[in-house]
Amino acid sequence: MSPSDRAVRNTFVELADTFVVDFDIMEFLNTLALRTTELLDITACGVVLVNHNDTLNAVAASTEQTRLLELLESQNEEGPCLDCYRGGAPVQCADLGEADALWPTFAPAARDAGFSAVEALPMRLREDVIGAVNLFNTSVGGMDSDTLELGQALASTATIGILHERATHRRDVLVEQLQTALDSRVLIEQAKGVYAERNGVSVEVAFAALRSHARSTNSKLIAVANQVIDGTLTRLPHERVQH
Repeated sequence: MSPSDRAVRNTFVELADTFVVDFDIMEFLNTLALRTTELLDITACGVVLVNHNDTLNAVAASTEQTRLLELLESQNEEGPCLDCYRGGAPVQCADLGEADALWPTFAPAARDAGFSAVEALPMRLREDVIGAVNLFNTSVGGMDSDTLELGQALASTATIGILHERATHRRDVLVEQLQTALDSRVLIEQAKGVYAERNGVSVEVAFAALRSHARSTNSKLIAVANQVIDGTLTRLPHERVQH
């Protein structure tokens, strides 16, 4: 295995490793920008992602100049990354000197930053497009098909990792909410038993008293249960339970 092959393999392993507990999305995106620059032998790379308002945001870049260009794209709603994201397909410009009509703000700014060519690859999984990767070069000319194929593979792998992280986060939120509900139920059951024992009533009457007090004081039932358990609340008006 050649050093370049080994570097490609290690990069894909690095980008696929989103199962760690302390997964850092920003470090992940910066790694994508740096490794893409290295493996594709280009001058610079920038990454933009869409937010919940369907607005593209510059999130990572291999150089400060690239980051500023990505911000310019977002602010002016013009540039290869926006076209790539909107169309869900690669955008290639082999000569930025001929792109003023297409990108009247971006093209001159990119040339002023020292770039002569740019390509944008979609961060896409099936129909889900979450952003784009900008590839910058200081020399005029397009990339060959093998290089673009590798670039798209890197972008696609990163997309899978990001979508996996988002799905995991949503799942973790649901699990946390479920666990909170289960923990609350245990405390409420304990409070019912404590109140019933303390006041010589049935657990049904105890539960009705706790619920009534929670409603009348605009409190959460779990808060009332905790007050009963710690002795803050000892006796409440008992509602008759209908069977």
